[in-house]
Amino acid sequence: MKLLFKNIKCDVLFLIRRAGYGLERINGETGEYVFGRRFGGRQYPKFHIYARKEGDDLTVNLHLDQKKPVYSGVSAHSGEYDGEVVEQEAGRVKILIDKAIRAKI
Repeated sequence: MKLLFKNIKCDVLFLIRRAGYGLERINGETGEYVFGRRFGGRQYPKFHIYARKEGDDLTVNLHLDQKKPVYSGVSAHSGEYDGEVVEQEAGRVKILIDKAIRAKI
């Protein structure tokens, strides 16, 4: 699920961390930030956010990984990009990022 935030002056790390996500890595080629948020006390399932700032706009792509990849070295997974759980999490993330943006202004 894709979320778009316009006219963002805040740091990407600050905003996504305020939504409860931890940084996993930064893609050196694309500059895209990859964040994760576990729930249930286990490694999976977990939400992933891929965030990219272009100019003053922030694009957040959210999905839910139900389990880790079956084959090592393969990035394919059983990700869900829509559905009720993803929509609820997207709503939660939007509220928290909007709140963090207002607090930084």
